[in-house]
Amino acid sequence: MGSFAIQSDELVLPSGIDGFGYLVIEDGVFGGVSIERPANMPIVDRTGCWVAPGFVDTHIHGFAGRDVMDCDPASIHTITSELAKRGTTSWLATTLTASAQKTGEACASVAEAVAAQRQDPNFVGTRTQGIFLEGPFFTEGHKGAQNPRYLIDPSIELLNDWQSKAQGLIAKTALAPERDGAVDYIAQATAMGVVAAIGHSSATYGQAAAAVLAGASVVVHTFNGMDDLGHRDPGIVGCAMTSQGVYAELICDGKHVDPVACEALVRSKGWEHVALITDCLSCGGLPDGSYFIGELPIELRAGAAYLKQGGNLAGSTLTLVEAARNVVDWGIVTAEQAIRMASEVPARANGIADRCGSILPGRDADLVVLDRGLNLVETYVGGVRVEA
Repeated sequence: MGSFAIQSDELVLPSGIDGFGYLVIEDGVFGGVSIERPANMPIVDRTGCWVAPGFVDTHIHGFAGRDVMDCDPASIHTITSELAKRGTTSWLATTLTASAQKTGEACASVAEAVAAQRQDPNFVGTRTQGIFLEGPFFTEGHKGAQNPRYLIDPSIELLNDWQSKAQGLIAKTALAPERDGAVDYIAQATAMGVVAAIGHSSATYGQAAAAVLAGASVVVHTFNGMDDLGHRDPGIVGCAMTSQGVYAELICDGKHVDPVACEALVRSKGWEHVALITDCLSCGGLPDGSYFIGELPIELRAGAAYLKQGGNLAGSTLTLVEAARNVVDWGIVTAEQAIRMASEVPARANGIADRCGSILPGRDADLVVLDRGLNLVETYVGGVRVEA
């Protein structure tokens, strides 16, 4: 694997933007940063570009025609291989509402894929940092593209069973706070080290606040799958905007949430607590046409997917590079802040910041190189350049 250094005048480090310097990469991990040219190692000159942590997508279902709910390790391999080419170096494999049996099978297939990739010295792809269970503990009123046939009350017994099948990979679980047993479930899940998220819900502000007090710390794709912000009952949106320490997911494709609403959220919470996500479906990277999300038929049009029955938004084909570029182009944040919202912030929000999201000595050398317009130039995973 060897050692080399990347030369840049815009290094995005945990301490801030470092000016001109050399980022050393040694045998696949980050070394230090020096203003002096390192001796006896190749130099990759990326002056004029951002050199930043690889992006971390913590809510994404699939890509390139494959889905986590395929329950097939080969699908995970395809997704991770393709995502790395687009700047995402870590992800949480995200499920959809399905039967308890199929959810368990999906968890097992992710675990099998992760084990195989870790044993393969030649594999270069997005690292699976865990599993996000998006469902099945949601409400009918805001089911979105979740299959209502399988919606149930939260069950810690099911979570334990799925975690066993996942070999401990479940990192986050989502639920509607108004469902029976939600508060107890949140408390027990967080005690297990699983992040609890709230969404796909008609919860009042009081119900959402009770969930936060029990330990919920993430709001699932804020504004989507929940009641609008009301002046008499602010609901989950109001809870997301005002609760300290709670992270708000945000889909910034310009279709799921208007840019003005995105700005309102970032202003209320601060960019440090807004995690960019894609909610990308298996049709990501594919042309417009007819596809499926789970068992439900969808139509992909101009980068957004819609349920054929009812016409609800079902998800996106967004990449995190595009999301980061959008929030800058909309004038909401700076380029540095956008980069962190797609890397450092989601890693913190999902309890995986000890492994990804920042350039730190000893960490896996997962990074992106972006031009001044935040267009992807290249991706490195473990110090290896990903071939497009």
